Amino acid sequence: MTQTDFIHVQKYLSGVDYPASKQELVEHAKKKGADEQAMKALERLPDREYDGPNGVSKELAR
Repeated sequence: MTQTDFIHVQKYLSGVDYPASKQELVEHAKKKGADEQAMKALERLPDREYDGPNGVSKELAR
Protein backbone atom coordinates (compact mmCIF):
# COMPACT_ATOMS: atom_id res chain seq x y z
CA MET A 1 0.00 0.00 0.00
CA THR A 2 1.38 3.40 -0.92
CA GLN A 3 1.47 6.49 1.26
CA THR A 4 -1.38 7.92 -0.84
CA ASP A 5 -3.46 4.82 -0.11
CA PHE A 6 -2.80 5.17 3.60
CA ILE A 7 -3.93 8.80 3.51
CA HIS A 8 -7.09 7.61 1.73
CA VAL A 9 -7.78 5.09 4.53
CA GLN A 10 -6.77 7.48 7.30
CA LYS A 11 -9.48 10.00 6.39
CA TYR A 12 -12.06 7.40 7.44
CA LEU A 13 -10.26 6.87 10.74
CA SER A 14 -10.30 10.50 11.84
CA GLY A 15 -11.75 10.81 15.31
CA VAL A 16 -10.87 7.27 16.39
CA ASP A 17 -9.99 6.98 20.07
CA TYR A 18 -6.68 5.14 20.27
CA PRO A 19 -5.71 2.60 21.38
CA ALA A 20 -8.22 0.82 19.17
CA SER A 21 -8.70 -2.76 18.05
CA LYS A 22 -8.89 -3.80 14.43
CA GLN A 23 -12.63 -4.30 14.85
CA GLU A 24 -13.05 -0.80 16.29
CA LEU A 25 -11.15 0.66 13.34
CA VAL A 26 -13.29 -1.25 10.84
CA GLU A 27 -16.54 -0.21 12.55
CA HIS A 28 -15.45 3.43 12.76
CA ALA A 29 -14.52 3.49 9.07
CA LYS A 30 -17.91 1.97 8.14
CA LYS A 31 -19.70 4.68 10.12
CA LYS A 32 -17.65 7.31 8.27
CA GLY A 33 -18.76 5.86 4.92
CA ALA A 34 -15.49 4.20 3.92
CA ASP A 35 -15.38 2.94 0.36
CA GLU A 36 -14.60 -0.62 -0.68
CA GLN A 37 -10.87 0.04 -1.18
CA ALA A 38 -10.47 1.42 2.35
CA MET A 39 -12.52 -1.38 3.90
CA LYS A 40 -10.48 -4.08 2.14
CA ALA A 41 -7.27 -2.50 3.43
CA LEU A 42 -8.59 -2.38 7.00
CA GLU A 43 -9.84 -5.97 6.82
CA ARG A 44 -6.28 -7.09 5.98
CA LEU A 45 -4.92 -5.64 9.24
CA PRO A 46 -3.77 -8.15 11.85
CA ASP A 47 -6.30 -8.63 14.63
CA ARG A 48 -4.68 -6.65 17.45
CA GLU A 49 -4.80 -3.31 19.23
CA TYR A 50 -3.28 -0.22 17.58
CA ASP A 51 -1.78 2.62 19.60
CA GLY A 52 -2.26 5.26 16.92
CA PRO A 53 -2.24 6.13 13.23
CA ASN A 54 1.46 5.30 12.90
CA GLY A 55 0.83 1.69 13.93
CA VAL A 56 -1.99 1.40 11.40
CA SER A 57 0.22 2.97 8.72
CA LYS A 58 3.04 0.49 9.35
CA GLU A 59 0.70 -2.49 9.04
CA LEU A 60 -0.95 -1.15 5.89
CA ALA A 61 2.47 -0.66 4.33
CA ARG A 62 3.32 -4.37 4.66
